[in-house]
Amino acid sequence: MNEYGFNTGLLHGTNEKYPQGATQVPIYQSSAFRHESAEDLEKIFDNKKMGFSYTRINNPTVESFEKRVTMLEDGIGSVACASGMAALTNAFLNILQAGDEIVAACGLYGGTVELFDDLKPFGISVKYVKENKPEAFEAEITEKTRLVFAETIGNPKLDVTDIQAVAEVAHKYDVPLIVDNTVATPYLIQPLKLGADIVVHSSSKYINGSSDAISGILVCGKGLKWDPYRYPGLAPYRKFGPFAYIAKLRNGLFRNTGACLAPQNAFLNNLGLETLGLRMQRQCDNALELAKFLQSLGGDIQVNYPGLEENPYHELAKKQFKNGFGAIVTVRTGSKEKAFSIINSLKIPLIISNIGDTKTLVIHPESTIAAHISDEEKLQSGVFEDLIRISVGIEDIEDLKEDFRQAIENNR
Repeated sequence: MNEYGFNTGLLHGTNEKYPQGATQVPIYQSSAFRHESAEDLEKIFDNKKMGFSYTRINNPTVESFEKRVTMLEDGIGSVACASGMAALTNAFLNILQAGDEIVAACGLYGGTVELFDDLKPFGISVKYVKENKPEAFEAEITEKTRLVFAETIGNPKLDVTDIQAVAEVAHKYDVPLIVDNTVATPYLIQPLKLGADIVVHSSSKYINGSSDAISGILVCGKGLKWDPYRYPGLAPYRKFGPFAYIAKLRNGLFRNTGACLAPQNAFLNNLGLETLGLRMQRQCDNALELAKFLQSLGGDIQVNYPGLEENPYHELAKKQFKNGFGAIVTVRTGSKEKAFSIINSLKIPLIISNIGDTKTLVIHPESTIAAHISDEEKLQSGVFEDLIRISVGIEDIEDLKEDFRQAIENNR
């Protein structure tokens, strides 16, 4: 990352200097950028000179955001996109073509499952593992496999991927591991250091922290030596070495599909990013205490959180994560009707289909974020009709505990 600790690095790690002594990068709200000569612009378009030409391709405000996330994830380069889904789409399609297969974890976010379904008409298929274990990933890999995909913490299944072990499996077959690190954030884990090749974030969540900007970002590690037979699209970019993946993306798919991040949203992300460590620590602490409290209420409430000692992923999470176990808790309530009634009885949490806000958020995943996937896919993703997902915020924990206590006890 850098010589600083996490929070100091957030504030000072990239050592950027801003015009007129500003303490934040300005919002370069310009669709295009002028140049002193036609020769200068020619060199920029020919990748022979650094510079900005068109915000669909790059922008100084966006670049500042990319540099910060690259540093946090210990990567070599990033590409910021208009949304988390845009970042995932670019991450996948940059190396895939018709006939390729993806081997994916089974506890994925519903939107990602829907994206995989959308890839089928283009001849790209997905094989889901039976359980989140390294040997299960290996069992699904074939000659057609071109990437392995997992989330550090499944949303909302909350299963934990053994990043180092799954990376070793992927590399055994010369395919990359792409990891969605949205739920854990680099405050808990840096997957590239454990062997992952690409890390993706829906930065609308914890990185932003205030639910005020949609965005996504993918971060590239030193990467594999991309086999030109397996990944023919990368062959012309092999001269860029470890930057081949980023070079191809910026010179093709990203530029041509118009998935760019708006400068205003990049600015808001930079503001939010500076408090990521403080927010995540508070949220993880609150989540652990709330999970233990909900468990103590007994009855028919089933609590799922990796920080609980009896959780099947607890030991792996304790070994793999630093600073906490994430800020999402799920509870099963016994029925959809009861789940709705509890949600409607809460006074502090907001009913919002997002995670990572400073405020506590609740949602019924089965009828919302997983509404458009099949029953089988819901089961694989850990989505049940009686499930409530809680994205724990930074409120005073005693207030949260009392609110959940009254909501649950009044619905027994």
